[in-house]
Amino acid sequence: MQDDYLNSIISDNAKGMKRSAIRDLLKMATRPEIISFGGGFPDITAFPVDELREVITEVLDENALQALQYGETLGVRKLRDVLAQRYRDQGIDVTYENFIITTSSQQAIDMVTTLFINPGDTLVCGLPSYLGALQAFQAHQAKPVGVPKDEELRTVVNALVAAGRKPKFIYAIPDFQNPSGVTMNVEQRMNVIEVAKEFDLLILEDSPYREIRFSGEEMPQIYSLDKEGRTMLLGTFSKTFVPGFRLGWVMAPVKIIEKLEVVKQSTDLCAPVFNQFIAARYIEKGYYDKNIERIKINYRNKRDNMIAAFEKYMPEGVTWTNPEGGLFLFVTLPEGYDATELFRIALQEDVAFVIGEAFHCDGSGKNTLRINFSFMEESRAEEGVRRLADAIKKLMKG
Repeated sequence: MQDDYLNSIISDNAKGMKRSAIRDLLKMATRPEIISFGGGFPDITAFPVDELREVITEVLDENALQALQYGETLGVRKLRDVLAQRYRDQGIDVTYENFIITTSSQQAIDMVTTLFINPGDTLVCGLPSYLGALQAFQAHQAKPVGVPKDEELRTVVNALVAAGRKPKFIYAIPDFQNPSGVTMNVEQRMNVIEVAKEFDLLILEDSPYREIRFSGEEMPQIYSLDKEGRTMLLGTFSKTFVPGFRLGWVMAPVKIIEKLEVVKQSTDLCAPVFNQFIAARYIEKGYYDKNIERIKINYRNKRDNMIAAFEKYMPEGVTWTNPEGGLFLFVTLPEGYDATELFRIALQEDVAFVIGEAFHCDGSGKNTLRINFSFMEESRAEEGVRRLADAIKKLMKG
């Protein structure tokens, strides 16, 4: 089949899809000698293998017939009950009916976009913002508009409304944002709600990292502050439990959940049932919270090690964030330098990262890069920072 013919018959949505800049660039960084800060991988030592072996055996002994069969599109009732209880413990008034289990939070983003976005519709997101979300938005031919600073949200939305381009929703990652690592304070979260109320918008709160807070003061979720039912919250077990299980969820008003159920029925019918039974029992036995505490200690140490290495090796003019949780920090080069050019130099130094421009829906951020600190062991991470600093110095000299 000729490429020209294939390209002539693919859908407009498919034409709008873009390859992942992260995955394409990191294909170039697969040599074993390269230290890669590129992926968003959890530390493999956080995988609770022994506890999982115990839980899997119990599920097979007690629930095999249900766990190995198809399940409800909304998800296993037990897991939705367990999740609802966890949020109620945080003071949020929800039941299992406020949840749909998804095949990771990436599917949740795609489902919400399918539900609300027509080709050409506008939505508002941060600058920078999560690349996977931007890909989903663009695949549905949405027009994401970036907000450089949280305080500028009202100005941006007002201008769009005045131009006849009222956004469908505000997309926010309030805790340890990917890629920047920064966290919204209470005032910024309230501002999102107030703007959404003023202009009658929905809010998509993406919350994959919230439980991995290892310093600073915990902030209330936007969902808990929203008294009008405008917020849809996305959660996932990929960063806190087992990424290979591909389990996430949407928590939202029941009317939205009912519509998302129809969307999901046209995609995969149901998320992996066996994995849902395992996750529910793992949480019920108290293993999940214990493992989260281990993860937080581990990641705090890794962040501290990374920051110390940056302070030790980086040349003057380079700045970086100091996240209170999550998996990433964001690096900014002096104005005029290009992280894509730096990437090629860095490969020669046997180190890799993700260019920050990929996270900017408007093509800005050319002098930024994202660094993952959760995956690499500490001694190797320090060596990687030293190599990266050498690459930056070569870029500056060039």
